[in-house]
Amino acid sequence: MHIGFVLFDQVTQLDFTGPLQVLNRLPGAKIHIISKTMNPVMSDCHLGLVPTVQFGDCPQLDVLCVPGGFGIAAAMSDAKTVRFVAEQARTAKYITSVCTGAFLLGAAGLLKGKKATTHWAYRDLLPLTGAIRQDARVVRDGNIFTGGGVTAGIDFALTLAAEIAGETSAQMIQLALEYDPAPPFQAGSAANAPPTITKQVRQFYDQRNEVFAKQVRTAMGIL
Repeated sequence: MHIGFVLFDQVTQLDFTGPLQVLNRLPGAKIHIISKTMNPVMSDCHLGLVPTVQFGDCPQLDVLCVPGGFGIAAAMSDAKTVRFVAEQARTAKYITSVCTGAFLLGAAGLLKGKKATTHWAYRDLLPLTGAIRQDARVVRDGNIFTGGGVTAGIDFALTLAAEIAGETSAQMIQLALEYDPAPPFQAGSAANAPPTITKQVRQFYDQRNEVFAKQVRTAMGIL
């Protein structure tokens, strides 16, 4: 099974590496780390990521996965990246995203009329892509699987692993990775975090959202 991750500059590495660690353990998995060129891709935490294949040489994928990150707006505006995602999606068995990667799926015309999720701070913008917003960590609509923000990518990948190889295999992977979250704070969602924390984090994202909304509209051809 050919599983491909589409990378771009300023990708959030955990959006990519969390699902990668899970899906790489599927029986028969062949992983492809894909970018426009073979040059290292710089993540948004200064970790360089090395592609294994460029767009033009990538085989047809069974699983297409698009992570998110602060570079998603530039990726949505890049015709080659959008075209690659759209072309692979035509025959991929599963079309997937993590975090704001959903907006690249949207730019490729893949979310129209589909239920989808993304990072909690950007969910209000999902309807701009034609998607039906869902407030959840993992959402499935047909062969489209979308995950929420960053760490939700692991939940997403285990859900997809169960779909592909069965619940027993997915649970074996979960145990092997010792994925048993026990965070020191109950601040992992806007619903549960202390109001003062939520307010401060929202202020950060609200400043970005005004600009990002314009970028999404431009990518979707909305005047």
